[in-house]
Amino acid sequence: MSLATLDLDKVTYFDLNNELNIPKDNSIQLGKDKEALEAFLAENVRPNTLQFDSLRDRFDYLIEHDFVDQKMLDSYSFAFIERLYDYLKSQDFQFKSFMAAYKFYAQYAVKTNDGDFYVENYIDRVAMNALFYGAGNEELAMNLADEMIHQRYQTATPSFLNAGRSRRGELISCFILQTTDDMNAIGRVINSALQLSKIGGGVGINLSNLREAGAPIKGIANAASGVVPVMKLLEDSFSYSNQMGQRNGAGVAYLSVFHPDIMGFLATKKENADEKVRVKTLSLGVTVPDKFYDLIRSNADMFLFSPYDVEREYGEPFNYVDITAEYDNMVRNPRIKKTKIRARDLENEISKMQQESGYPYVINIDTVNAANPIHGKVVSSNLCSEILQVQKASEIGNDQQYYKMGSDVSCNLGSTNIVNMMETTDFERSVDTMVRALTFVSDNSNLDIVPSVQNGNRELHAVGLGAMGLHAFFAKNHMHYGDEEAIDFTNAYFLMLNYYTLLASNKIAKERGESFFEFEKSAYADGSYFNKYLMADWSPKTDKVKAIFEKHHFPTKHDWAMLKESIQKHGLYNAYRMAIAPTGSISYVNDSTASLHPIINKIEERQEKKIGKIYYPAPYLGTDTLPYYESAYNLDMRKVIDVYATAQQHIDQGMALTLLMRSTIPAGLYEWKNGRTDKMTTRDLNILRMYAYHKGIKSIYYVRTYTDDMEEFGVNECESCSIWLIGIGHIKNVELV
Repeated sequence: MSLATLDLDKVTYFDLNNELNIPKDNSIQLGKDKEALEAFLAENVRPNTLQFDSLRDRFDYLIEHDFVDQKMLDSYSFAFIERLYDYLKSQDFQFKSFMAAYKFYAQYAVKTNDGDFYVENYIDRVAMNALFYGAGNEELAMNLADEMIHQRYQTATPSFLNAGRSRRGELISCFILQTTDDMNAIGRVINSALQLSKIGGGVGINLSNLREAGAPIKGIANAASGVVPVMKLLEDSFSYSNQMGQRNGAGVAYLSVFHPDIMGFLATKKENADEKVRVKTLSLGVTVPDKFYDLIRSNADMFLFSPYDVEREYGEPFNYVDITAEYDNMVRNPRIKKTKIRARDLENEISKMQQESGYPYVINIDTVNAANPIHGKVVSSNLCSEILQVQKASEIGNDQQYYKMGSDVSCNLGSTNIVNMMETTDFERSVDTMVRALTFVSDNSNLDIVPSVQNGNRELHAVGLGAMGLHAFFAKNHMHYGDEEAIDFTNAYFLMLNYYTLLASNKIAKERGESFFEFEKSAYADGSYFNKYLMADWSPKTDKVKAIFEKHHFPTKHDWAMLKESIQKHGLYNAYRMAIAPTGSISYVNDSTASLHPIINKIEERQEKKIGKIYYPAPYLGTDTLPYYESAYNLDMRKVIDVYATAQQHIDQGMALTLLMRSTIPAGLYEWKNGRTDKMTTRDLNILRMYAYHKGIKSIYYVRTYTDDMEEFGVNECESCSIWLIGIGHIKNVELV
């Protein structure tokens, strides 16, 4: 028997899992999922997993067949590897759901070259991660194994998937680029997109610096083609560079709302757009300064400015000019060509496109930079809108070489599992272990195919520790999503995560005698970053949350003062430490809810290609937790925004916040709908985006709509982070964050 010969018509686990969706005696048959799990392990996993007489035999096989990184193994004694395995086996890890096991074996477990047999189980994959990211440090490797086997920490999919493999892909799945207004830079960014797509990366590209359609070139009027043709080139590049047919490349183009091509940019996503301009697979995002919201509020005209003219007047690319501060000056400047539109017309167009397609993502760029503790300017984001780091523009010569090396961004991600993290006996040690593992990814990623990304990574050592399972924690602890206790917990958890990531990065800086580039110009160095923690009491306020945090050391003002002193003296190794990714598949493997979002359904339905539907019950679902698992589509999105805004106070980068709407709004959900149509309108999205802006939200990722015919559209499972893999005899889509 092998996976290749497995007869899916004879296995029972799919049918058992599907019975979850069939109520019996008006109750969910939760036991059927456990039966499906056991059937899957018995019928699929155990008969098709290679067995070895000893651990030594197993590693001899892995070495002989080129499965394992020999350099990694050589950094440890085999006695330690045996001790690590003994510990992992003693923890008696068990998957809690069919979906968790299915996802792991379909998408993460190493298989023989012909795909017929599994070479590893979950413990093996955890061991490979621990050994790889431990980098020869036995204590760190053991600590990391402990965090991962108890599912307190989950590396991002490319990191989890590739750790310890001799024939591995890259550990990073996400990048951010920008281009300046010249053909050399445009050519270079298209090449960079090709190269990063080749290694499995999703790419965010900011096009705001490019001159608009109809702008002059070398004094010749109406010569420039604008941003849309460049978008088409990028889309074709991603389609072409498809990782040997495993998956299409993925990218997002960002544009400022004050760019003259903004309407044409948005129109590329219209279903009825001309094929010459329509982009089908390229994602869209907009960067939105505060001034735009001011103009909307006053129902005023707004002016769009020629990037070419702005750069000539200000001596720096359009991205780096503070439009909010300079808007009136730019309007009065006769040397800057401008186009007048109604601000609310553009706002309505953004909402209309979000209704139709889920796009564009929205980056509140002034909010981002006001909170940015690092010297420089954030100008763009990635394909999931949670990475927000400073960039410097490069200058490219005719030979496509870097005459002036700028800095671009790579995304080094991992996530805490909130439910399990709150069970740790040592929050500080857990976070320290996670930050060190992420720092290894940053320090050891070879990104020389795009020198500007390599430079940015080497300068900033940026990482993004995030979280998943927030709604699961709420439900398990009988909190309603968005209520007072939920907000209180969210505040406390992310404050602690912020504090202990700072502490960990400070320790690394002490050990290495090195801080990130231009640390001395940061809000950490001058101490201003810590003011809010020294001037207010951030401790839990509600009795339930106070009790939850009793077994953990919650940072006091004194702790913050001591940390401030240490950071000012010794620095920080990582310029950025936190970001909330959408998570995706890793939340299933962890038997968790995704990211910070509320669940979609108590029993989630997933369509698996060539398999059919798989059902996933919400974690800890039972009679007692059922009332606390309200669908996101039935929730006031302001509650979701409130939760995210609470976390955002403590997160130095961003969060992949998705708005989930019904095409028919439930009665009483939003007071502004009273006496109006119950259908979702552009006005609803306008109001929610304005609310998010006022709450300090940095970015809005997607708008997903649940239609009256029970379908979802505008759905994106982080295309930047998906690959096509052969698993369990079938091709599957795998999210990499």
